Amino acid sequence: MKNNLRKAVSLFAFGALATTSLFAAKPKYTSYLFTYFTGNAVQEEQIRYALSEDGWTWNPLNDGKPIIASDTIALKKAVRDPHILRGEDGYFYQVVTDMASSQGWASNRGMVLLRSKNLINWEHHTIHFPEKYKGTHFAHVTRVWAPQTIYDASVGKYMVYFSLLTDDGSIPYDKVYYCYANADFSDFEGEPKVLFDTGDAAIDTDIVKDDKGDYHIFYKTENGRQKGIKQFIAKDLHNYKEWKLQDGFCQDTKDAVEGAGVFRLHDGSWCLMYDCYMAGHYQFCKSADLLTFKRVQDTKTTGAFTPRHGTVIAITAEEEALLKNWEKFQKAKENLRSRSVPTLTLYQLQNRKAMIEDIEKTLNSEASTKSFKALEARLNAFFAQ
Repeated sequence: MKNNLRKAVSLFAFGALATTSLFAAKPKYTSYLFTYFTGNAVQEEQIRYALSEDGWTWNPLNDGKPIIASDTIALKKAVRDPHILRGEDGYFYQVVTDMASSQGWASNRGMVLLRSKNLINWEHHTIHFPEKYKGTHFAHVTRVWAPQTIYDASVGKYMVYFSLLTDDGSIPYDKVYYCYANADFSDFEGEPKVLFDTGDAAIDTDIVKDDKGDYHIFYKTENGRQKGIKQFIAKDLHNYKEWKLQDGFCQDTKDAVEGAGVFRLHDGSWCLMYDCYMAGHYQFCKSADLLTFKRVQDTKTTGAFTPRHGTVIAITAEEEALLKNWEKFQKAKENLRSRSVPTLTLYQLQNRKAMIEDIEKTLNSEASTKSFKALEARLNAFFAQ
């Protein structure tokens, strides 16, 4: 029996982790991380991850189960529209809509801010507009949709932008605002300010910066005969009057779309992805110039991978290995918890609870290459008894 157990534990083998130099000018990105939610039920409004080597074909992490449970971070116990950013300071940032769609499309009142050093363990803080902005018209919001973050080098701060709608007439259509986050990404500084106003509803804004330093501002029009993804090009994020609206729509489909997300590919080109929410798939398009996007493929939202409005960042081999080994130990914990008594020695049976707690502690509070290697050694010793 011990031989079989030793063989079984090989499933949890840590493997060699790729490393990157702390002194490298730029990290070498080798794959991609997609953070997303999956549907309109509360159990689907959770943050999930998928990994890809090429940016087109995706494999869900943790068998498609949530990575961050919404009831641990959000006032509504459900979240949507996760946006992830690699910061300039060694942190990763996520912002999500604090919303349970089962309560109605005008039921959310704020967002969640998250910050992490390792993509696994996240600090979180909620911003509830009726409380934070009590006594102002921002307390009357009925929608605070699809927040995203960009680093504004002109002020050295992280800027969070989002669309707002109120029920008092002060913001009569979804309009895009922004706030600067404070130093530890736990709150906003001051009241929201208008980022841009087209005179009509605009949601799902995504901003990227090209090699010339120009900003490309993508957003979805919500009124008019044809809804779709439009684009501005700007030199200055805060001089909307000088922004240049591009002709036509960016999506390469006639299907209804939302949740535009743009990311850089390893070859220097760009990917625009969006949720074809009525057609039941995500669509991925490629561009060399951030102006013209051509469809590469549709990813059917079936099985374990059923993404809705999310975003992508490039990651290093070491970051990918950390995520995959987090997944291995997550499965090791579940396998140990469900293992039948006859397959355990007396020692393992008596110490199973402590071993599970040890795994959980590492996963929840100190996930790192070093801690995972130490956990592997303890798990191997546990199964050797």
